[in-house]
Amino acid sequence: MPRGTVRIDEERCKGCGLCIAACPQQVLGFSGELNHSGYNVVHMERPSACVGCAFCAMTCPDIAIEVYRQKVPAQS
Repeated sequence: MPRGTVRIDEERCKGCGLCIAACPQQVLGFSGELNHSGYNVVHMERPSACVGCAFCAMTCPDIAIEVYRQKVPAQS
């Protein structure tokens, strides 16, 4: 099963929450920290649950999210 990592450009994030709603694994949430524009930015609350589906990046209207996937070796 692949694992994912979400990288959020905090200065581009406007805190709309669309990515949070789009995440089927409930990985993302508001950080409580404000960027330079005063928006509450998003961060990974449950990084180990991310599968790299990239739904968050596809729904972000500000192109503030990049998703990276890596294969996890199968355990025997």
